Amino acid sequence: MELLQGDFRQPLEYVKGVPLIKYFAEALGPLQDFQAWPDDLLVSTYPKSGTTWVSEIVDMIYHGGDPDKCSRDPIFIRVPFLEFKVPGVPSGVESLKDIPAPRILKTHLPLALLPQSLLDQKVKDPKREVKKILEFLGHSLPEETVDHIVQRTSFKEMKKNPMSNYSTLPPEIMDHSISAFMRKGTTGDWKNTFTVAQNERFDIHYAEKMAGSPLNFRSHV
Repeated sequence: MELLQGDFRQPLEYVKGVPLIKYFAEALGPLQDFQAWPDDLLVSTYPKSGTTWVSEIVDMIYHGGDPDKCSRDPIFIRVPFLEFKVPGVPSGVESLKDIPAPRILKTHLPLALLPQSLLDQKVKDPKREVKKILEFLGHSLPEETVDHIVQRTSFKEMKKNPMSNYSTLPPEIMDHSISAFMRKGTTGDWKNTFTVAQNERFDIHYAEKMAGSPLNFRSHV
């Protein structure tokens, strides 16, 4: 795998009013020709809102809670990121070519940017709790297996599992020495990361970019 040298923090481009990483924006054209399969399952979420967790739960459900089968590949290969595109690395759509049905896909795109074939197939959007996902998928598993999935997909377990935590990616794409992919979101935890000066800079930047927005977020409890 030959990677393009340089800065992967690309500028944003707006597509139908949605800000996207430049490479991801470029992927949208070919993505519109993507043909979904009737049994494709789409994990559609906001970034950093439990996407990898739900993906791991669904993959384990599909494989009967077998940890060996769910360690066959890293999560980004088992559940391709539909709009992903980085030079020198297979795109999300290209990663799907060798995956047998039923396939699990993930996306952070809004409905307006999804391929029409996905909308036509009414691909599912699973929720969070394991039993709700089981019910949604029409699957049933022994209680012992459900307990195992809950344990296996806990934050603690997934953070140390190289098949779930994206640590198999080259540092040119994701440098875990700077920030690990698996980070438990805790209100007020910014105090353990930002210095006072960094927080002041962030507050100024946030006020500038979010001027006029009615959204309010808690930064501490």
